[in-house]
Amino acid sequence: MFLPKYPDSPTPPPAHTHTPADPAPVRRALPSVSISTGAVVAVITGGVVLTALLAAVALSAISVAVAAVVLRSLLREQHRRR
Repeated sequence: MFLPKYPDSPTPPPAHTHTPADPAPVRRALPSVSISTGAVVAVITGGVVLTALLAAVALSAISVAVAAVVLRSLLREQHRRR
């Protein structure tokens, strides 16, 4: 009654049948962009200058903060003596 049915051929059919894929769409080549040496030098120089300016601003801010702390402590000492 519930017996399995076996195929007549001794070899099983392939599990995956190959279907041809659609051909890939043709990609257009992008236009080539030439970068001159002068542009590269300008970008690197600008980066160095901006980095130096940022470091100068950071050092100035740190020195102003240290000076403010020192002045505050000196003024506090002077008020305590009175």
